[in-house]
Amino acid sequence: MADWDGRGLVTTAWLEENLADPDLRVFDTTVHLRPATPGPYRIESGRADYEASHVRGAAFLDLAVDLSNPEAALPFTRPSLDRLAHALGDAGVKRGSRVVVYSTTTPMWATRVWWMLRASGFDDVAVLDGGFPKWIAEGRPVEAGALRYAAADLSLVAQPGAWADKHAVLAAIDDGAVCTINALSPSVHSGESPTNYGRKGHIKGSRNVPYAALLKADGTYQDDAELRALFAGVGALERPRVICYCGGGISATMDALALTRLGHPSVAVYDGSMSEWSRDPDLPMETGSQTSAA
Repeated sequence: MADWDGRGLVTTAWLEENLADPDLRVFDTTVHLRPATPGPYRIESGRADYEASHVRGAAFLDLAVDLSNPEAALPFTRPSLDRLAHALGDAGVKRGSRVVVYSTTTPMWATRVWWMLRASGFDDVAVLDGGFPKWIAEGRPVEAGALRYAAADLSLVAQPGAWADKHAVLAAIDDGAVCTINALSPSVHSGESPTNYGRKGHIKGSRNVPYAALLKADGTYQDDAELRALFAGVGALERPRVICYCGGGISATMDALALTRLGHPSVAVYDGSMSEWSRDPDLPMETGSQTSAA
């Protein structure tokens, strides 16, 4: 993919060629989940990594702090539209700019920010395919320190249907027009893994397209044909609507990006995901490894 095609990804070559564009905004969005006791993890900003080395000219977006709701019970809960617009505007995002986001680790942090912007009516945003590891491996320009873009005024407009809550997910269980997809690993989905979110297994009736399966060995997304086969295999492409979920609404956005690339017309992310669902014993779950369409 040589050009900005509006389907969610840009190549490292494209980004290097366009670094001098005054309307380009590049952001490192890295977050680390560190083991902790009590667990399961401690959230750590990737700012220190950014300041040590980042794409030349890039700034940093603190997803866990600036782009999350500080009053919510669950981490990473999306903020109000006004709070999001203020945070992004303060970081230099404005209408007329193109935004590229990346992570130094898994791309899910970048896809989360990508989805938040898309869901808020800002479509000129893309994820760096392969992220910072690919950028470094190819010897492309980096620098240390910190940079901020000039603050701007930004208004956002919520896009209907981009987010799903637990009520919509519950209703989808018996709705043949909706395919609910779990982006977590097959062992977590089946309930065989010791890792869980309070209850083992997955949301009743949901299918499994693990986020790791979306990527090639170099961390870039699979070609469209491979992505199409993955989602066709669980019946997602024949359903008018898809709801993606995971542990906390982060890796689910990797599936959402893939579906957007494939042209699916109605994709949503369940923001609370298993962190919310598993806390309510009245919300149905099941175990087992079925991944394909019935």
